[in-house]
Amino acid sequence: MGTLLRSALRPLRRLGGLRGQAAVDVPLRGVRHGAAGLLYPGHIPTSPLQKALLAAGSAGMALYNPYRHDMVAVLGETTGLRALKVLRDQMRKDPEGAEILQKRPRISLSTLDLDKLRSLPEGSLGQEYLCFLDVNRVSPDTRAPTRFVDDEELAYVIQRYREIHDMLHTLLGMPTNILGEIVVKWFEAVQTGLPMCILGALFGPIRLSAQSLQVLVSELIPWAIQNGRRAPCVLNLYYERRWEQPLRALREELGITDPPTVHVRGLA
Repeated sequence: MGTLLRSALRPLRRLGGLRGQAAVDVPLRGVRHGAAGLLYPGHIPTSPLQKALLAAGSAGMALYNPYRHDMVAVLGETTGLRALKVLRDQMRKDPEGAEILQKRPRISLSTLDLDKLRSLPEGSLGQEYLCFLDVNRVSPDTRAPTRFVDDEELAYVIQRYREIHDMLHTLLGMPTNILGEIVVKWFEAVQTGLPMCILGALFGPIRLSAQSLQVLVSELIPWAIQNGRRAPCVLNLYYERRWEQPLRALREELGITDPPTVHVRGLA
């Protein structure tokens, strides 16, 4: 039993040494790396038992500290297989999504042309996205690389989901405070069906004040659910080709309405 437990926990030790590393800016491809059966750079093969332990441990840590993005990432990878397959199939059936799966674009500071984004017209997706990054002091390079998904195409799907997370904040007009993150999680839960998103949407409000919780339940959650159901799959958008598109026009294309007139940034 001791040997079995040590073997099951080995990925946790490997993950500890990788905490804080950013995702590599190379497309994830179906090429085996080395003799260990690795499917993509950084892949850590795991057994069902190891995945279960990783899921339990990461869920506990993520609920205790929602800002442990590394634990949130592990939870998403070890519990999201079924949802990722559904998302992958949706992308395959959509012309824009299928092209994304084929070309595997990445969103990071090394792939973004920041000067071009700054030169775009006011109100364009590119400028609004860059403004979101600047105002909230966030970077796309903080997204953890995929490690525990044992399928290279599904590994790219969850990596793409992570890298467009800030794009969803921009589309929904939500800040990065706790309330804003919970609203985005409700939208993502409806859109993706990922257990990680569902757990975040359900348990995130525990840390909110009474005032923020009332606003969330009465106004923001219904708005997020309605828009998540109405919008097409957001993974099917080739955002890198839409930088010049007016943000309002893109919202109209997706059926995303303006958020309720509450001061989300001032609530927590």
